[in-house]
Amino acid sequence: MQSVLIASTNESACDTIQATLRSEYEVVVVSTMVECMQRLRKKRPEIVFVDVAMVRQSMQDNSYTTALQPLWNLYPTMPIIVMSSQEMIRETVMAVKAGADNYLTYPIHPEEVKYVITSLHEAIIAESELDHLRDTFWESEVLDVVHTRNRPMREVFNKVRSVAPTKSTVLLIGDTGTGKGVIAKLIHQHSSRRGGPFISVHCGAIPDTLVESELFGHEKGAFTGAVRRKLGKFEIARGGTIFLDEIGTITPSAQIKLLQILQDGTFSRVGGEEILEADVRVIVATNMDLTQMSNDGRFRKDLYYRLNVFPLEIPPLRERLEDIPFLVQGILAKLNRFHGKDIAGIHPSAMEAFQGYAWPGNIRELENLMERAYILETSSMLTPENFPHELFIFESSQSQTVVNGSTGLTEIRRRAIEQAERHYLKDLLAAKKGRIKDAAQAAGITSRYVHKLMKKYGIKKEDFR
Repeated sequence: MQSVLIASTNESACDTIQATLRSEYEVVVVSTMVECMQRLRKKRPEIVFVDVAMVRQSMQDNSYTTALQPLWNLYPTMPIIVMSSQEMIRETVMAVKAGADNYLTYPIHPEEVKYVITSLHEAIIAESELDHLRDTFWESEVLDVVHTRNRPMREVFNKVRSVAPTKSTVLLIGDTGTGKGVIAKLIHQHSSRRGGPFISVHCGAIPDTLVESELFGHEKGAFTGAVRRKLGKFEIARGGTIFLDEIGTITPSAQIKLLQILQDGTFSRVGGEEILEADVRVIVATNMDLTQMSNDGRFRKDLYYRLNVFPLEIPPLRERLEDIPFLVQGILAKLNRFHGKDIAGIHPSAMEAFQGYAWPGNIRELENLMERAYILETSSMLTPENFPHELFIFESSQSQTVVNGSTGLTEIRRRAIEQAERHYLKDLLAAKKGRIKDAAQAAGITSRYVHKLMKKYGIKKEDFR
C-alpha cells in the first residue's frame, strides 16, 4: 500500500487527513522536521503534508526553496502539500511559489483533502503528457541526460533543441568536467548529420608540433617522420560533426587554418597544395576566457568571432546541486549495466554529503567517486563507508561556515572551491614530485591550465621536488 507522510502538530488536521485517506494510503504522522527527514530516509511516501510553521523553523536564509530542498534531495519528484493557519497564508503562498505543489489551511475539511489529492493526480498526468510532447524531440536513449530541475540547465537544453537542427557553429563554455562533451553529442545526435561520424578531439592533449597534422592531415614527406599521407580529423569527420575540446590551446598557425574552414569551408593538408572541402559541422569547447585571450593577443579575434556564433554556457555542478539525485540515478544505471551488479540506490547520508560538497571536478568527479564506491560495495545500496572520508569532513566544515558566517552563499562556494582546488593541486604536485605534465595527465587537464592554477594560488613546482 502506498503511504502518506504528515508532519504537523495540529492533531485535528492530522486526524482529518488520516480519516480521509486511510482507505487508500498508509498514513504516518510525525511532529518535527527531524522525524520527517528520518521517515523519508527509510521510505519514499506518495505525498508529504507539512506544516509551514514547521518548515519556517528550519529555515536559515529566509528561503522556502532552501528549506524544502532536503526533501527534494532525497526524492526529486515527491509531491509536497503545505498546511498553515489563515494568519500564515502569505507564508504558505511563498512556499508554493518555492515549489510546493499545493496547500491547505486550518481547519482542514475532508472534501478539501480529496480535492487537493485529485488535483495533484491530474497535474501529474498533465505534466507527464507535456513531458511526452517535449521528449518527442529527444532520442529515447538521452531522456535521462536531459532531466533537470535547474533553471539555467533547462535553458541550456532548450537552446540545444533550437540549434541542433541548424548548421551553426556552437561554442560550449564551462569548467572541466561539466559535461561539454555530452552536450556536443546531444547536438550531433539531434542534427541532420546524425547519420555521419562524430569525431571528438581533445586539442590540449596534442603536442603543439602535431596539432595541424592531427586536425588537417599531412602529405608524405611534409616533415621528418611523415612517411605516408595521413588523413586529418576534418577529413575523417566528413558528413558529420567534429568536436574540438580545449580550443583555446591550439597554435596560432592552426587557428589560421581553422578560420579558413569556418570562412570558406576549405583547407589543405600540411605540406599539400590540394584544396579540400570541409563538409563538417564544428562544435568547440573551452574552460578558458576566450574573450580575454583574444584581447591579450593569445587567440585570434576574427576566429573568436567565428566560433562565438552560438555560445552555450554550461553551469558547474556546484550551481545545480538539485540535479545531483538525477545524475546519481543515471550513473548508477550505467554502472549496473556495465558491471552487472544490482545496486538500487545511495544512502541518504551520502546524498546529503553530496549536497554540501563544492565539486571542483564537477560531474566527472561525481562519476569517479561513485564508480569507486560501486566497486567496493557489497550491499544493495552505496553506503558512506565506501566514499572518501574527506567528502563528509568537507560537508561538516561547509555547513559550519554557512550557519555561523554572515557572508553570502555565492561567496562561501567560491572560497570553498578555491580551497579545494589549492589543496588538490598541492597534493597532486606532491604525488608527482612537481612534474607538471604528469600532474596535468592525472587531473585530466592541460599543462597550461595547471600553470594557470599554480600562478593563481602562488604555488611553485620547485617546492615539491
